[in-house]
Amino acid sequence: MNFRNSIRTGLLALAALLTTQNTAKAQDPIADFYKGKTLRIVIGYAPGGGYDIYGRVFAEHFGRFVPGNPTVVAQNMEGAGSFLAARYLYNVAPQDGTSFGSLAQTLPLDFAMGDQRKDLDASKMPYIGRMVSNIDLGAGMPGAWFKDFEDARKKEIVVGATGASSPGFLLPTALNAYAGAKFKVIYGYKGSNDVLLAAERKEVDLIGSIGIATLLVRNPDWILEKKAPVVYQAALKRHPLLPHVPALAELATSAEGKGVLTAIAASAEIGRSIITSPNVPPARLAALRKAFNAMMADAAFLDVMKKRNVMLEPLTGEQVDRISNDTLETPKDVLALVQKLVNVK
Repeated sequence: MNFRNSIRTGLLALAALLTTQNTAKAQDPIADFYKGKTLRIVIGYAPGGGYDIYGRVFAEHFGRFVPGNPTVVAQNMEGAGSFLAARYLYNVAPQDGTSFGSLAQTLPLDFAMGDQRKDLDASKMPYIGRMVSNIDLGAGMPGAWFKDFEDARKKEIVVGATGASSPGFLLPTALNAYAGAKFKVIYGYKGSNDVLLAAERKEVDLIGSIGIATLLVRNPDWILEKKAPVVYQAALKRHPLLPHVPALAELATSAEGKGVLTAIAASAEIGRSIITSPNVPPARLAALRKAFNAMMADAAFLDVMKKRNVMLEPLTGEQVDRISNDTLETPKDVLALVQKLVNVK
C-alpha cells in the first residue's frame, strides 16, 4: 500500500512539474509577442555600403536569437545622411520593439549640435548593440596621383560625399579648416557605393568617407596590399592595419583644431550599431539586447562572418548608450565649431 501511494505521489508531483513548465512556457510574454511577427530594420543609406552590409547581416541572423523567432526584413531608406530613416524610426515606426535602424554613427554628435532636434531626440533612442567599430577612411583609387595627406596640403583634391551632414562631407571640410588641406567636396551621392562608382569614373579623386570594414569586404587589397592611397582615418588612434595613415587629431595644426577633430573622430566607436525606436518596453529592450549579445557570441554566426570577411568588434547596447551619452555632453564651444563646419556648403 505504501509503495502504491509512493508511486501515486511521484506521478502527481511529475504531472504538477510538467504543468508548471508548460504554463511558464505558454506564458513567456516576450516569445508570445514576437512569435509570427515581422521585424524591420531601416538602413539609412543606399545598398552596397557599410551600413547596408551590417544592416542586412543583422536582418539575416537576428531573428534566430529572439524568443519566438520572428522574421527580420531590411529596407533601404536613404536620404539626408540617414536622417530620413532616423526620423521615420523616431516618428512613424512602431515603438514596440519591432523596428530598428542602421543609422549614421554621427547621430548623437549631430543631435548634440542641434541638428534634427525638431524631428527627433537621439537621447531617447536606445542602442541594441554594436557590430563593429567603424573607422571612416579618405581613400583614393589605385593609381591615383596623390599618395598621402601631405599631397592634400599642396594641391586641390576633389572629394565625393553623400549628404551635407555626412562624414564624407564633414571629414574633409574639417581637415580644410584645421589641418591645412585643399579638399573640394562634391556632395549629394546616395551612398558610399555611389561615391565609389564616381571615383571609378574619375568624377572625384577621393572617397571622403568609406569604412575600413567595408573596404575589407569589397576591396581588401586596397588595405592589406596598400594598392590604393588612404590619406586619413577618422579614429582616435591609428588602426593596426593602417599604421602609416594619420588619425584625424594628429593632423591638426592648432589646439582648437585638435579638440574639434577629436570630437568628430569619437563617433568611430559607435560604428555600425543597431538602434531602435523610443519607448520600447524595458523587458523587450532587455530581451533584444540579450538576443543581440547571443548572436554576436554564436559560433555558427562567427564562422559565417569569417568566411565573408566581415569584421566584428561587438559592444553591448548599454556600452553604446554610454558612448552616445558622452557625445551628447561634448562641450558647447567644441560643438559650435563642428556646427560651423557642417554649415559650410
